[in-house]
Formats: sequence, C-alpha cells, structure tokens
Amino acid sequence: MINWGIIGCGNVTEVKSGPAFNKVKGSKLLAVMRRNRSLAEDYAKRHNVPRVYGNANELIHDKEIDAVYVATPPGNHAGYAIETLKAGKPVYIEKPMALNHAECEKINEASAKYGVPVFVAYYRRALPGFLKVKEMIENGIIGRVLFFQLQLFKPASEDEKAGRLSWRVDPALSGGGHFFDLASHQLDYFDYLFGPVIKTRSIVKNYGGLYKAEDFVTTELEYENGITGIGTWSFTAPRESYRDIIEIIGDKGSIRFSTFSFENIVVTTSEGTEEIINERPEHVQYNLIDKIVRAIESKGESPSTGISAARTCRVMDEIVAEYYNKAKGEGRKAEGCDKAYD
Repeated sequence: MINWGIIGCGNVTEVKSGPAFNKVKGSKLLAVMRRNRSLAEDYAKRHNVPRVYGNANELIHDKEIDAVYVATPPGNHAGYAIETLKAGKPVYIEKPMALNHAECEKINEASAKYGVPVFVAYYRRALPGFLKVKEMIENGIIGRVLFFQLQLFKPASEDEKAGRLSWRVDPALSGGGHFFDLASHQLDYFDYLFGPVIKTRSIVKNYGGLYKAEDFVTTELEYENGITGIGTWSFTAPRESYRDIIEIIGDKGSIRFSTFSFENIVVTTSEGTEEIINERPEHVQYNLIDKIVRAIESKGESPSTGISAARTCRVMDEIVAEYYNKAKGEGRKAEGCDKAYD
C-alpha cells in the first residue's frame, strides 16, 4: 500500500486528484497539509483523510507517508519537492513542474542524487481520449503528420476585471500568467506526441492591462522530427470568441479535438468523417495516478516524469523570454516577475 500525503489541498485536489488516491488500487490518502490548518481540517473531514498538518515538513517526515503530492502554486514546488526527495520519498508535482526550467533542473538533480523518482501532473498523457489520438497518429490513420494548429481563446474573469487577481496571474507564484497554467498541458501533450521542441518563435503581449503577466501568446514550434505547429492563446478574448481547438494535419487527413472541454474527436480522411466520444473521467488524474502507483511499486512506468515535464517548462520559458526581458529593461516588470525569471 502506498500511503500519500498532500501538500496544499486546494481546489485542484477536490475532484480532479484528491479522491483518486483512495480509489487507485494499492493507494491511500493518509494526510493533508495546508498553512491554514482549519481549511486542511475541513478538507480532511469531507474526504475522510485521517491526518492533518499545518506544516509541510511534518507531513513530509511522517514515517508512515510513502509519497507526497505537491499541489501548491508553482512558486513552492521546488522547495517542497526537493525536501521530499531528501526524505527518500517519491514526489508527484502539480503542473507546471516549477516556476521555470532552472528550478525543474534543481528538482531533477535532487532526484538523481537521492535516487527517488519525480512525477508531474500532466495527466493527458494517460487519458483515454488523448491516448486514442496518439494511437491514431502512430497507426498512420491521417498519414504522415505535417503540422498542427491550436487556438485557446478565453475571456478575462469578472474578478480580474475588478482587480481581484489570483495567484495564476502572479509570476512570482505561477511563473507567468494563464499561459503557464493552461498551455503547459497542451505543450506537454505535443511533447508526448512529437518529442522535443528544437525551435520556437513567438509574439507575447499584454492587451488587457489587467495584470503584469502576459495575456496573449502566439508561437511557432518546430520539433526534432520536422513537424511544425502554430499555437495562439488569448485570455482577454470576447466571450463570443471562446474556442478550444487543436487540429493535427497529416498528408492523408486530420484529427480535431479539444484540450479542456472534452468535445468529440473528429477524424477526417478520404473515407469520410468519424466522431469519437471523448468522455471526461470523474477524476481526471485517476489514470495517471494509477500509473504512478504502479511505477512506485516497480510494476510499470509513468508517462509523465520530471525529465519530460522539465522539457515543457523549458519551452514555456523560451516562448515568454523576450516579453519578460523587455519588461525588465523598461523597468516595468513586477517584482514577482524578477523573482520568477532571475
């Protein structure tokens, strides 16, 4: 039995991940920690978790906890992950893996030093619909992949318009803006499909002026195998312009699907068009957590590791580098951005 402890039992752990630790075979959620202990106690009561901590180190060094899930904002990922690895325990980190690629490397160096594995919550690498897309590509259903297009357009929230900003748009805590939070899933999935990126060319802007982080990104990507892609992300788009679209084009057809809305997968070839149901699991991290538990038991492998997740963070850093370097040079960069990218 793998006994888990969670550091940071916030919203992401309510449905997406937390309950899955008790549903996966050979896994149990033994303890949770939050700096606001009363919130941790509330979570534990609602989810039947036996132990509660208000201090992360106490949870990490609980002798009955075998592995730790770090579900805090990214600004705390590296510190908690490295402390867990020092304690000789596997660590599962929410995405993105850390504030930047340099911190990811420090985590991976600790993993190698202490001989303990790192896993990261890029769970689309284990979801049935996304695995189906990968299978169709590998089986040549659309022939040789040539390129892909991605569009994710979302409106600013009412809180953002009112100046009530979350940690997700504070680079000191998140590494960047919504691009780091959401696009990281997509860029990691493309890494899973196509391998490492070798070249990026980007335009990064802040059109809305609601916060210091980027709110618009468009980038060209080139992969080792010659596949190219174009992605555009807007987080202040009109509500009427909302879209969540990925289309992969091959020389014999195309596959169209969504990242977050779990719309049907649409496959078009010379034989016609087919729609494949892409169901949203009750707990979207369940499949990946199951693979992680098997990996810890030495009975399988996880498709998402510290090594693969660090590549994704490197690409995100490259995409936004000019934006933040320019902001520094003009003296307009938030202190938090300096902390994230120095």
